[in-house]
Amino acid sequence: MTHRRPAVVVLAAGRGMRFTGQGHKLAQRLGAGQDPLLDTVLARTVAHALATELRVVVVTTPALAGSLEQLVAERDVVVLPELDSQGRPSPVGMGHSIAAGVSASGDSEGWLIVPADMPLLRPETMTAVAVALSSYPVAYAQYRGRQGHPVGFSAELFSELVDLHGDEGARRIMARYPSQAVDVDDPGVLLDVDTVADLQRVKAQVSA
Repeated sequence: MTHRRPAVVVLAAGRGMRFTGQGHKLAQRLGAGQDPLLDTVLARTVAHALATELRVVVVTTPALAGSLEQLVAERDVVVLPELDSQGRPSPVGMGHSIAAGVSASGDSEGWLIVPADMPLLRPETMTAVAVALSSYPVAYAQYRGRQGHPVGFSAELFSELVDLHGDEGARRIMARYPSQAVDVDDPGVLLDVDTVADLQRVKAQVSA
């Protein structure tokens, strides 16, 4: 049996307003490697996505795009403008980011949505959700009964995904279609880096 091969869409265009440390939260080093470009929250998340051997598309901002050159082909980096045509901050919400990533990989057989601030999310977890899309239009990782990431969407939901906008994300799409919870032994499906305290917890687990 040939399983469907979705793309992984890594969402790295958020401003991380809750993070009060120095610099962008996705550029924070985890202290596990020698190369500063490959030892960040963003790089670790992308590296885990690449380990699935699925196509990986990263939706990001001009400030972070340069750090991806050693990881992802230029064609697979979608750079969203930080300012609109009148010089005002662009309204880059999760919905808009998902739409941009799905549109850029429209020939894929589905999509796994992965927030870039989840560097402990394991490759095998992403793969398990990808396999579940063979039977369900929506699938998501679940750890000890709690829903986490990634959330996967099958190819037939393309038109609805590319129509997303704002901060809403894809919750309404999930509510309209049958979904499959994929139980995984991976607490990384729940742990994102929103605050300095979150970053410290992730660093402790990386170095353990």
